[in-house]
Amino acid sequence: MKNPLTAERIQRDGALWGNVTIAQAAWRKAKEQPDEVAIYLEGEASITYGSIAHEARSLVTGLQKLGMKAGDVISFQLPNWRESVVVDIAASAMGLIVNPVIPIYRDHELRFILKDVGARLIYIPEQVRSLEFPAMLASLRAELPDLEYIVTVRAAEQYDGMLCYEDLIENVQADLDTLPVVDPNSVKAILYTSGTTGTPKAVMHSHNTLARVIQNSLDYWHMDERDVMLMPSPVTHITGYGSGMVLPFVTSVKSALMPRWDADAAVLFINEIGATASVGATPFLVELVAAAKRASTGLPTMRLFACGGAAVPPQVINDASEGLDNCCAFRVYGSTEAPIITLGFIGDGEQKLAAETDGAIYAYEVKILDDDGIALPQGQDGEIAARGAGMMLGYSDAEQNAQAHDREGFFLTGDIGHITSDNAILITDRKKDIIIRGGENISAKEVEDILHDHPDIREVAIVAMPHERLGEGVCAYIVPMLDESPVGVAEVAQFANAALLAKQKIPQHVEIVSDLPRTASGKVRKDVLRRKITEKIAQS
Repeated sequence: MKNPLTAERIQRDGALWGNVTIAQAAWRKAKEQPDEVAIYLEGEASITYGSIAHEARSLVTGLQKLGMKAGDVISFQLPNWRESVVVDIAASAMGLIVNPVIPIYRDHELRFILKDVGARLIYIPEQVRSLEFPAMLASLRAELPDLEYIVTVRAAEQYDGMLCYEDLIENVQADLDTLPVVDPNSVKAILYTSGTTGTPKAVMHSHNTLARVIQNSLDYWHMDERDVMLMPSPVTHITGYGSGMVLPFVTSVKSALMPRWDADAAVLFINEIGATASVGATPFLVELVAAAKRASTGLPTMRLFACGGAAVPPQVINDASEGLDNCCAFRVYGSTEAPIITLGFIGDGEQKLAAETDGAIYAYEVKILDDDGIALPQGQDGEIAARGAGMMLGYSDAEQNAQAHDREGFFLTGDIGHITSDNAILITDRKKDIIIRGGENISAKEVEDILHDHPDIREVAIVAMPHERLGEGVCAYIVPMLDESPVGVAEVAQFANAALLAKQKIPQHVEIVSDLPRTASGKVRKDVLRRKITEKIAQS
């Protein structure tokens, strides 16, 4: 995988990079504080620095026996388990590139990702909810010539042609002196994010960029060894990956992983371990506040909750700050490509800014561009462009990468907004054609491409619609082939499900129309469709 890092970028950002890999940090902490907790696990024994380093070094030996070498890509589609942490450290030690894949992805998404990234090995659970991973991977294997090894984790049985994680760690610990020297500027992780073309984009981060993002947060939020970061977001998502698995090794802050979100369990977990902070999408915060109220607790140890991933209603922030004893809730803004561009407002007297803006710009240069790429004055709406030491190295696809940056190396976010007089970003619209459902990006075109194959659908436009719990849902405006045979939501869901599309991408609402609104050039006016469905839901 070619690294797009340039000498210009190194010169600009190099002084802000720590130049330490997560494995190096893990070995050091295991030596200096072996019995200290690194990560709390809900429902399981905590991870200590010594125990996790021991298991990671054993896994390194197992991977060496398989012939894995620096630069190889390994995927993992695991929940927030101890094994995910071990996989990440072992990969870092060997110079392998990790490709976290969200567990809810099914055949449709997984086939593309594994083929595109060229994964040689993937770690999978036996089952998460109703999805049976060994059967899914067995059905895809013939289409994935690069995939040599499938490794099951916590499986109750041995599957033909697959290895067991438990066998791979039944090895002596690797001698650290035999490990390759890994450049902290090398590609550490490749995460896929939905794009406007319908084809997921491979986002490349280095050891240095990931650590820089984490350090930005700690500097701004004044976090130290007394803090514990609650992380219910999947470790296969940029938020969970960074704040759940990278953070406790490259900083003095501990993290706390939940294998599955449950607000009532989160309340008990927070009070048990003394969690002080969290980063998550709107549903996590809304449901946590409600659960705390049911349990008659104000979660006194919690002092920070950064909320982002989609539109965050001001009332959500205000309710959290009022309902929790000592917690400052605030909006933040970022993406997989440029994580946490803003870090909220946490000072005295800044409650209104925390609730009504998308956060204060920190450790990034930000400019607002018009349609010609010209910077606009403060207060005027345009496309948000950002540049900083924590942003991605780039996309793996050179053409996608070129289109995503301007001549000065600023990442074009696809979001529309402006910078306020308080140096805050306020997002007002979205240029990119995606839906953000519970913090996860969904490509409208990807869903449209599947539904266009339905024999009774002449044309379809997928847009975001308001969703009380998840922020945004998926709405399909459909022009049927025949007026007398409209396609209902149940039929759409059945068709998309048969195409093995991830369930969160399947439309929850269908509007049947005779035609779609268009511009003079024939482009579908999705802004009109979004406004119509928003108004309809508000009136219902």
